[in-house]
Amino acid sequence: MRLLPLLQCPPLPLLHRCCLSTLLANGGAAACRRLSTDGPAPQPAIGQDSVEVLGRSHPRDDFTNVTPRILATVGRNLHNQSHHPLWLIKERIKAHFYSSYTGRWGNPLFSVHDNLSPVVTVEQNFDSLLIPPGHPSRKRGDNYYLNRKTMLRAHTSAHQRELVSSGLDAFLLAGDVYRRDEIDASHYPVFHQMEGVRLFSNHELFSKVQHGDDLSLFEAGGRRSPQKQETHSLEAVKLLEFNLKHTLTRLVTHLFGQDLEVRWVDCYFPFTHPSFEMEVRFQGDWMEVLGCGVMEQQLLNSAGAGNKAGWAFGLGLERLAMVLYGIPDIRLFWSQDERFLTQFRVEDVQQPVCFQPLSKYPPLLNDMSFWLPETKEDEDGAGGFTENDFYELVRSIGGDLVEKVSLVDQFTHPKTGRRSQCYSIIYRHMERTLTQQEVKLIHEQIQRSAETELGVQGRY
Repeated sequence: MRLLPLLQCPPLPLLHRCCLSTLLANGGAAACRRLSTDGPAPQPAIGQDSVEVLGRSHPRDDFTNVTPRILATVGRNLHNQSHHPLWLIKERIKAHFYSSYTGRWGNPLFSVHDNLSPVVTVEQNFDSLLIPPGHPSRKRGDNYYLNRKTMLRAHTSAHQRELVSSGLDAFLLAGDVYRRDEIDASHYPVFHQMEGVRLFSNHELFSKVQHGDDLSLFEAGGRRSPQKQETHSLEAVKLLEFNLKHTLTRLVTHLFGQDLEVRWVDCYFPFTHPSFEMEVRFQGDWMEVLGCGVMEQQLLNSAGAGNKAGWAFGLGLERLAMVLYGIPDIRLFWSQDERFLTQFRVEDVQQPVCFQPLSKYPPLLNDMSFWLPETKEDEDGAGGFTENDFYELVRSIGGDLVEKVSLVDQFTHPKTGRRSQCYSIIYRHMERTLTQQEVKLIHEQIQRSAETELGVQGRY
């Protein structure tokens, strides 16, 4: 899904759009103020010609689609804020790896990296992971681009090659990642991932196997199959897969308990083969908790580790925290409400926490219908209209006051062929009751901005 190029129309309206559309007091004449729980309004760092992030300036171009609201989250680093629920999850995982996997002298085998900049090159985010040009994951409408060469990382795997190139054989990596997505209780444009990588030399992998000296990581003239890559021996892949699944099963049973049911599902990722997803039985349903696989040897070769083979996994910290602590809405992770934060100030990171819900304030529901523009997107994802365009616009204006946006109806005119869509928008403040007048102002601003920025024609 894609967003209209910001430079095809005057860029300044984006800067003047009120964050959360709070033209509430003083008849709308006052400066914009936010209704969310995030603290003071962000100072937009998007100029006519450049975008400033973390003190560095990046030139704008026709691919720039990051918004002031998203830039305001860069540097919050929830996963590094002591006693934040995401920090608790990260620390529990880190403690498990530190205690379970040690080197020859008793030191932790896995190093931890949780403060790498989320601003990466497109090459780091995609090419270094063997994601080919034209792959759907590169879509402009699904990512936040500073320009054609630079973006906010869409996954922590963007740093895999640089860490392997530095000589690391075993590491954990945690950080904030950015993706344009739908709006509901489990999706947010900024979330947090943690991943692990472990590499093995021939000796490390086969040293405990009978006749291991006769086995090798690699084979010449091999063929790629559903079970392995062309360069790997079948024995090496089976041992890597066993080690990977054993490591991750130990991790999730440590987090969820020894009675946990686990199952593995074959899947596809461009940077691992074979690849798997782990699902756990939770409250009667199977829930995906992570993806993993044997790292593509081409990736290791490019990082200077061609004499080794290894595995990698990645998981979402929010998903784990929502399940383990019973947090019902992903927006809560960004709250600065003490009633939320104090529940996680525990002396021991292993201490169980059961989230006590804050008072749930009533929702306000409003619909919005419009005719879609007739332009179509090009091969780079520029032009046209997609649902993600509208979701991003709603987020940038309504912010955390918007609980959910749903496409509820689509219509094609039988004579003209014009298409229209109807969206349902649920507004709900996390800390107080919203008034219909407040929501009306926000809703009307979304309508106006949709017409001017997305080229739709209202059916209000």
